[in-house]
Parts: sequence; structure tokens; C-alpha cells
Amino acid sequence: MTQETGTTRPGGRTARTREAVHAAVRELITERGASAVTIPLVADCSGIHQATIYRRWRTPEALLLDLAAEELAEQSPVPATGDLAADLTTYTCRLATELAQPGNLGFFQTIVAASTAGGTGSAQEFTAPRLAQFQLMLDAAGVTELNTLDVFELVLAPVLMWGLLSALPKNETVPIDDPDIRRIVANVMAVLRDRRR
Repeated sequence: MTQETGTTRPGGRTARTREAVHAAVRELITERGASAVTIPLVADCSGIHQATIYRRWRTPEALLLDLAAEELAEQSPVPATGDLAADLTTYTCRLATELAQPGNLGFFQTIVAASTAGGTGSAQEFTAPRLAQFQLMLDAAGVTELNTLDVFELVLAPVLMWGLLSALPKNETVPIDDPDIRRIVANVMAVLRDRRR
């Protein structure tokens, strides 16, 4: 039975391998940029044999996506308290604050580059866990009129665009009562109200 790209068993040698490879990828991104990440360089930097890395991740793009998925889950968990407006506000503030920090926009640019280079399958592999987290948020609130792509289009897309256009305040925490955050959440809630009619 073959292992899916980037999947792991908790603990043990598999976890240590993944940690070493992720540390090497982070180091290479910092020193040389995402485009310089190759499996031979990751093997040299991590001390993990190339064959193990090829077997587990298959491509540099898969390495980048696996790292991106892990970091995104750690840095920006999606709340699911049952109060959709509050959850969206918390998540959107956290996302905007993270994008305003030095280097974090580069992280999202790495995701885009890896998704593009890896093809549709890689992009879907990366986005599936995050979309599942959005679905849990919607389910906790009992919302069936919105789907995960609505959340992506109404919340993630505008905040990422602000980051790309340098419209976020640098190195600052975006307050929960920020008018742009309130507007994004209000737009989502308006779409929800409209679909409930």
C-alpha cells in the first residue's frame, strides 16, 4: 500500500523525518527562496535520504504544500464556536494580522507558486484540509446556506488581496472592530440572510 503525499503517522521515525524535512525546507526558503527548493538540497540540508523524500513527497511542490498546510493550521486555526459572525471576525482579524507581519505574505506567495507548479491536484490537496475546517465552522453554526467556497471568496480572497496590494498596516495587530473586518463579516452575513429568504 502506498502512502499518500505528505501524510504521516503520528510520532516515531515518520514524525522525526517530517520535522527534519520541514526544517530544511524552511531554511532553504529563508536563504534562497521557494524556487530554490529541490529534493537533493532538502536531503543535504535535512540529513534525510533523497529516496525517502521522493517516496514521501514526490516533488518540491509537494514539499512546499505540506509545509504550508502545517504552518497554516498552526498559525491560523479556524474557530468553530457556533457563532458564525464571531468566528468569522476572529479568523479574519487573525489572518489580516498575520499577513501584516514581515515574511508572512511570502508564505502565501509560496503557497500560490507551489499550487501553480504542482498542478490542480496539488492545489486541491493543499486546500482540502482548510476547506474542511471552514465546513466545521459552518456546521457548528448550523449554516447550510453557505459553503466553503463562499467563505473563501468572501473572506480569504479580499484579505489576501489587501496583503498583496500592501493595504494592511505593517507589523500591527488588526483590531476586532476594524471597519474593513466588520465589512467583510457583514457581507458574509448579508449573503447568508439573502439565501435564507
